Amino acid sequence: MESLIQIFDNYYFQTILKIVLIIILSGIIGLERDSWNKPAGFRTHALVGISSVLVVLCGEYFFKTFGAGDPTRIPAQLLSGIGFIGAGTILRDGFNVKGLTTAASLLAVTCIGLCIGAGFYFIGITATVISYLVLSYSYLLTDRLDHFVNCEISISYKGSKEKAIKDLELFFNSKNILIKKLELSNDNSSESDVESNSEDTITQSDEIRTINFHIKYDHNVKLSSIISSIASLDNITKVEEI
Repeated sequence: MESLIQIFDNYYFQTILKIVLIIILSGIIGLERDSWNKPAGFRTHALVGISSVLVVLCGEYFFKTFGAGDPTRIPAQLLSGIGFIGAGTILRDGFNVKGLTTAASLLAVTCIGLCIGAGFYFIGITATVISYLVLSYSYLLTDRLDHFVNCEISISYKGSKEKAIKDLELFFNSKNILIKKLELSNDNSSESDVESNSEDTITQSDEIRTINFHIKYDHNVKLSSIISSIASLDNITKVEEI
């Protein structure tokens, strides 16, 4: 029994225990991010967690070995340095920004790693459970409180692409409708396949193109009224929900 206690109290055993524990804890959060196909998954979170623990252990080791220095100085620098990794997970996709939650989860894993490295096991494990619950189930609450509706509509137009986009953006702004994303695609109408005579050739302005808009609007507004208003704009040939 005493030999087991000596093993558990051994500095190197404690070090290995901290590293294994942070792999498990940060891996749990990383797997949750992986399940949503986010840019930083299990491996990224696990490595960030291990790095956090190692930073604390290095500070401790320097203090014990050389008998001088502040063991909290190196961990303090880690919190500012993790911002570079977090920024790498933030992506701009059209009008939408993605990756903020994953960047925040990396910061959480960093703090959990600091707790584990300092031997604050209970708080580190508790923070992992709470972080996982927030990431996995917070949508149940936000969906209830969200007063907006997300949808995707396809808008066919003819004429200038720049003018069409500008007119649609002005329309959405006037109706307080948020554009989350837009996708452009070439979709020539059936007329372009019809043989034209020498007097009536089809020009580029006759081509029908399509823009897909991901929009977010107040739940009190009817989608049918939005679609009918868009259809009444100049050069708009077709509007439908996807």
